[in-house]
Amino acid sequence: MHTTLYLSVQTDTLIRVLLLGFLGFLVSTLLTPIYTTIAYRRKWWKKPRTLDATGKPATVLMQLHDAKPKRLRPTMAGMVFVVAVSLVTLCFNLSRSGTWLPLAAFISAGCVGLLDDIINVRGTGGGIAGLRSKIKLLLTTLVATLGGLYFYFKLDVHGIHVPMVHGEWMIGAWIIPLFVAAVVSTANAVNISDGEDGLAGGLTSTAFAIYALIAVLEGRFAVAGFCLTMVGALLSYTWFNIPPARFLMGDIGSFSLGTALGVVAMITDTVLLLPVIGFVFVVEAGSSALQISSKKLRGGKKIFKIAPIHHHFEASGWPATKVTMRFWIIGQVAGVLGLIVFLIGRYV
Repeated sequence: MHTTLYLSVQTDTLIRVLLLGFLGFLVSTLLTPIYTTIAYRRKWWKKPRTLDATGKPATVLMQLHDAKPKRLRPTMAGMVFVVAVSLVTLCFNLSRSGTWLPLAAFISAGCVGLLDDIINVRGTGGGIAGLRSKIKLLLTTLVATLGGLYFYFKLDVHGIHVPMVHGEWMIGAWIIPLFVAAVVSTANAVNISDGEDGLAGGLTSTAFAIYALIAVLEGRFAVAGFCLTMVGALLSYTWFNIPPARFLMGDIGSFSLGTALGVVAMITDTVLLLPVIGFVFVVEAGSSALQISSKKLRGGKKIFKIAPIHHHFEASGWPATKVTMRFWIIGQVAGVLGLIVFLIGRYV
């Protein structure tokens, strides 16, 4: 059986969506020198953590840091694309059903990350070097819960689409905990992946590009514009962040990106495809969870030399640039696979 997909998009609508991506890039690029000047002048240097997730000394991580050239790099650069995307969306792409929720979640999660970064910059550099993980989890869960309530009560969404099955699975109010789980897990997965120069920026730009295509196919052009605005801003950020990075996005960047990605997956009704499109994020978060579990249940024995897994490959002798670029490729392949599954599940 052959199915033909007809896509009807007005030219001015398509141009507007593409222009939003360009504006995201342009505004982010214009803001970058302002941030750089302030960050270097005020010495927003990121302080490395010296303890792992179990509270033990992060010996391997410190060895990896010691092996790299000593450079002072400011953190909180994520505020550049948070401000850029927010300005473009507020001025040109504000939609109650499309962009209010992802934008609000994006900004709110960014505020949580900003608080963590400020504590890191002003701290002594020892231990966890920032907010404790339980506090960050509590705050991101609060942001996700408020988003889930809005999603259910204001946007009136009661079901999810199951890939490869035509029809909705109506789950009622259970959509709220699903929303929370998707957003919190994605926020933390992107945060965990932000450990090599350019890694998180390249992976999230790919994921948002795929979701922009999905949103266009669904006729959700405001969401598509939001995703392309994100792609444009991230491409600008990644330009400056590829090795050797000029600055680091910090938790303000990683938490805001992961939260927005989870919300976009819910809005486009493709949350069950998110683990495919964000496959690298799943592997990164999974490797950390397995490592922690192994240490606790097996008397301190480890599965990986160090987690998350991008550091494991680095500790195994891979140059950081090779790890980053190969993970980018895996992320791009996974994104295309997710798009294929989406097309088969919706139109074949």
